[in-house]
Order: sequence, then structure tokens, then C-alpha cells
Amino acid sequence: MEEITDSLQIVQGEAKTENQTNFPTLYRDLAEGRGENQGFINQFKKVIFVGFNALNKAEAGLFKQWQEEDKAIFYFDVDAHYLDDKIQEAGLFLRRNLFQTGLVNALGEAPNIIGNRDIDVNLYQTSGKNSEAKLLHDILLNTGGIDFNNETAAILLADESLLVPLLQSLPQMDINITTGYPLIQSPIYGLFDLWCEVQLYISHQKKEKLPYQLLETFLSHPLTKISKKQKQQIQKESSEKQLFEVSIAEIDVSSSVLPNFFKPIKNSAELIPTMVRMIEDLVQSISLEGTTKVIESNLLIETKKVLNQLHLGFDKLGHLSISFQIGLIKKALAPINSAIEGDQLYGLQIMGLLESRCLNFDHVYVLGANEGILPKTSSAATFLPNNLRKAYGLPVLENQDALSAYLFYRHFQYSNDIHLFYNGIVDENSTGEESRFIKQLNFETNFKFIKRSQQQPLLFPVQPEELVIDKKGDIWDKLYGSYIKDRKALSASAFTTYLMSPLQFFLKYVADIKEPPSISQEFEMNKLGTVIHECMEQLLSPYKGSTDFTPTSELEKALEKVDSTVIKEIGKQYQTELTKLEDLNSLQRIMHKISSEYIKMYLQYDIDQYESFRIVELENDQDYFLDFEINIQGVPQKIRLFGIIDRVDEVISKNGQRKLRIVDYKTGADQVIFGNLDKVFSDNTENKALLQTLFYAYVYEQVSGLRGLEPHLYVARRMREDGTLFRNRSGSFSI
Repeated sequence: MEEITDSLQIVQGEAKTENQTNFPTLYRDLAEGRGENQGFINQFKKVIFVGFNALNKAEAGLFKQWQEEDKAIFYFDVDAHYLDDKIQEAGLFLRRNLFQTGLVNALGEAPNIIGNRDIDVNLYQTSGKNSEAKLLHDILLNTGGIDFNNETAAILLADESLLVPLLQSLPQMDINITTGYPLIQSPIYGLFDLWCEVQLYISHQKKEKLPYQLLETFLSHPLTKISKKQKQQIQKESSEKQLFEVSIAEIDVSSSVLPNFFKPIKNSAELIPTMVRMIEDLVQSISLEGTTKVIESNLLIETKKVLNQLHLGFDKLGHLSISFQIGLIKKALAPINSAIEGDQLYGLQIMGLLESRCLNFDHVYVLGANEGILPKTSSAATFLPNNLRKAYGLPVLENQDALSAYLFYRHFQYSNDIHLFYNGIVDENSTGEESRFIKQLNFETNFKFIKRSQQQPLLFPVQPEELVIDKKGDIWDKLYGSYIKDRKALSASAFTTYLMSPLQFFLKYVADIKEPPSISQEFEMNKLGTVIHECMEQLLSPYKGSTDFTPTSELEKALEKVDSTVIKEIGKQYQTELTKLEDLNSLQRIMHKISSEYIKMYLQYDIDQYESFRIVELENDQDYFLDFEINIQGVPQKIRLFGIIDRVDEVISKNGQRKLRIVDYKTGADQVIFGNLDKVFSDNTENKALLQTLFYAYVYEQVSGLRGLEPHLYVARRMREDGTLFRNRSGSFSI
């Protein structure tokens, strides 16, 4: 013990030599008569102390001294119920103040108000933390309102994290919030956190590119106020090129309030000055009209104060790394809050339990009255053991319990309408029990606790009704006008979409509702299919136009070009120049690997199965349109069918058999095996690829005049097992 005391004295001595001090030292110097302004109390005739409860030793000594000098008067709001009973923790500090220290309560002897009251107290068990705020909304509406001209009302937050759910749930009424709106729950903190993440990424990764998610978060943030045109331009370009990483030098957000948001800082000394400039830009952009804007402005001003104080401290510490400074900045910003000020004498008051001391209300609503919250079961972090803290009179957990008990009990002295809410769900953050203070009052007093449980209605899933869109009115006009009058071609994809889902056909091809452009971190099969189709076109183009058959062994030369062709095509799809494998990012390398293997499999299959071949048509040679007659309400009409043929060739097999084929490439898990023909054309068909290939074959035969086409489906995943020729369980498929 003596060693610890000596160490503290050494530390205090060193602080004095450097002209530094702290609040405990100031208190102790005053109590021991060594303060620099020891007689400041003499400038007042009397000093009135109201509502003091937990006094440290220095305060108790000073108060006793000033009382003896007739300089101080004390008003203690106290009730005999918890003052006279020594086992009541609510009176712990008041007993010390009145009986041990000897302070005199100017209000006289404590009355026993709590012990003589028998009013009803409403206790609500809710099914969830946020449900407390929602239930309070219903209660405030159902009680017929509060006459704020003649009555006072307060919502006391034992759990102050309920402030935001409470504000979102309150009915329209005048409010005054004492606790303040926390910065950490505001969009401002999210913006600063994003900027810190950007700078950390740049400093740690030493890269010239950022993940697109960081840019997208900035574009979507309400405070950046980037123009709609520039935002859409960035999103469109990033989507088309599928930029998972964006070059920092190419990021242009000049229309934003923060045009230099993505500019890397040169060194750690620029960190706080840059954040301060961001705050100044944000303050200028925020209009001070409306409560929300006032809150944001106040938060920005408080943030600037904290940052300036940190900057002064950092200057004295010398060089600090960016990551270390950002860690300290986040810790310093977390406690900042901004008061939402209204009329303190009118309307609904919202405050924490501590702010409610010395205040009495007619109506009291306590949220978060759970065991573990009221009182809290955790104490502040400390290196000193609990026994050592007790020995030296330092605060311990029992002191916290006593203070919480007093702040809670005193509202039962005067309030006539008390409502207590607690979360009845047991989870990692909740005991599911009401506070032990409530149980104590229920056992020891005449208060009548009326317990109510929030009844959540049992909602059984309602079977959704089938959505039917009638072909009439504007819908019929659009459908008829597009496909009959305007001769809009019906593609194989549209046809199979209708068979699989008429609703999806309506949304995509009639209502023209398109999916917005986006960047996906997942592998995109449609992009893979495009790469494979284009590469197959390029690799087979040299053999097109020849009237003679080419040995399939010539395709060995095409196999050698696959890798380089795929790299160039991937670059084309992502609108960038790629020449070697090292230029590809991780996802593009996966695409390159899969595409190359699929294409090699297609080419090798032809080499193994056939002796020679002749290319008749390739995908980009010609689009094929066919007028097809249908019957609409008894009247013959014509629609246009449209097909893009991947490949038409003529081959000679190893046994000398000659075939005219139409080939369709597929990269998915399609099948060439089916049950029967009716299922192929049925609703919700599972043979989409097969049906499309038949569609292409029919259109091509009718337009070209060629007959005897044999449809082949090159499904890379199943070619080795199932082959490419359509067949059902009984054998090959023929029409």
C-alpha cells in the first residue's frame, strides 16, 4: 500500500514540475487548504447546493467546512423509505452525507412518501428491445394525449441506445431531448469512417486503386450531394467495365460537396487538418432549416472542436502513424452528441435517468428497465482490484447500484402515472427480466404493479395469389402494337421466357423494366458466355467461306491461339486493353481459365469426333428473320421470329457419314436428354437450351431453304457424358 501511495505522489510531483494538473489533484488541494484560489467561496454570501448525491471525500470535506462557515445551504431530495432503512441501496450516499458527514438538509426531516402511496404502476414486458419504443407509441396515442399546459411528462431512457428507435416511433408532438443525438448513429460519422477507411487502405496497401464498394458508398451517401448526372456516369462506366477496383487518379467527384474526398494525404500530419476542412465544407453545404439540419450542424461543430484538441496533443507527441491517429480519432469522436433542444418547460421531455435528478413529472415512462441495465452490471475499465478500490474509498460497483437505485426510486415519490418497459426476450444482450428495483418495490411497498405482456399476433404466411395481367387496355395495345403492327421480332430467348414465366416476359419485353446496372463480385455467367461465343467466332472465321472440307486436325492450330484470344476478348468486354495474363484481375483470371477450358473442349470434341468440316455460317454473319402466322381472335396475323445462329457447319464423321449441323454453345448446366417432346414445349419447361436450339434450326431452315439440319447442343459441363446430339430415353430425337 505504501509503495502505491509513494508512486502516486511521485507522479503528482512530476506533473507539478511541468505545470500540469488534473481534477482529483485540484479537489485534494482545495480540501487540504492548498488551493491557489482557496477562498473563492467568500465572494458569495451563500452557495446553495441542490440534488447532490454521491460525494467523494474531497467534496464531503469542503461541504462540511463551508457549512460550518455558514457559506453553504444543502437541499437533498430524499425519502424516509430508503433513507432510514440501511439495507436500501438508494439511500447509501444520502446516509453518508446526512449522518456521517453531518450535512444539514434544508428541507427538514425526510417524509415517508413512498411507504404511504398505493398508486397503480404499469409494467410492460415487450418482445424485443425496439418493441419498447413501438409499444410506447401506442400507449401515448391510446391515453388520449397529455395536456402539456397543465401536466408534465418525461420519457426516461435507462438504456440510452433506445433514443433513435424512440425518435422513429414517437407520435407527432413537441419534444425536448436532453440526452442528445449521438454522432456515432448519424450519417456524419459514417462519412468520416468511410474517409478513414479510404486513407487506411491507401496507406496500408500502397495501391493506386480502391475497391469499388468504397466509391459506391460515397456516391450513395446523402451528405456528399454529388450531382445525379455524375453519379450515373460513374456507375454506368464502372458497370460496363466491371471495375472491381477503381484507379484513384481517375475518380472524379468534382460535383460533390467533398471533391477531394479520395485525394490521398501525403503524411500523417495532414490527417486532422484534412478532416477539419471536410467539416467546414459540410457546414457550408448544410442549410440550417429544420431540426435535422440543426442537429447535423451542431454535431459538425462539436466534431471540429474535438479534432482541434486532438491536433494540439498530436503535435506534442511527434510523428504518429496514420493508423494510430485514426484509432485515437474514432475513440474521441464516439462520445460526441448533439442536443435536440425544444422548450424545457413544455412538451415531452426525453432524458436519461441521471439528467432527471431533482425533476418531478406527472407522467413518467421508463424504457429499458431490465436487470443488467437498471442497474448496469459492468463497471468502468480499471487496473485496480475491487478490494483495493474499497480500501481507498474509490468507486466500486455497489456505488453504481446505489446511484441508479436513487435516481429510479425518487420518481415514485411524486409521479402519479408511471409506465415501466422492459425487454422480455432472453439473448446475449438481455436477461429478459425486469430490474430488481421493480421487484423490491413490489415486495416492500403498497404500489400496485399491473403487469402486461406485449402480444405479438401470430402471422401465418398467406399464400400469394397468382398475379394475372390481363391482355387488355394499354397492355394489349402495347403487346399488339409491338409484335403485330411494328413488327418487333420475337427472339428465341423471349419465346422460352414466355414458356417459363409469362409474368417475367411481360416485365422484360412488354413493360420494358430492366435491371439497373451493377457491379457484381460474383461470377457472371452471361459475360462468360459472351466471351466464349466471340472467341469461337474468331477462331473459326479463317475456315469460313471454303467450299472444300478442312481436316479437323487443322483445329490444332486454333487450340494454340485460345489463351491469347480469350485474354483480348475479356479486355474488349471490360473496355480495357489486356495483352497478357498478368494484366487480368482475380475474377478475370477465373473467367479466362473457364473460357479457355470450355473452348478447348469444344474444339477437341470436333477433332475427336469428325474427320473434316466445312463452315457454312457463323454467329455474326447474318441475323435471320421469319414471318410466322398465328391466329388472334379468329383473325390470321403474322409475327416475326428472330434467330442468331452460333454456327452452321457440314461435317464428315470418322466413318464417312456426312451431316449438316446447327450448333449452339452453352456454358450453363443445360441438358440434351429429355423425357418426351410434350415436356420440351410445356409451361415451366426445364429444356430451355434445347428449345432455343430447335427454334434456331426451324428459323434457319425456313429462311435458307436447307433441310435435314441436325441440331447439336455443346454443353461444356456435360459433353463428355451426354454428347451433343438431342436424345430422349428411347434414343435419338428426330422430327
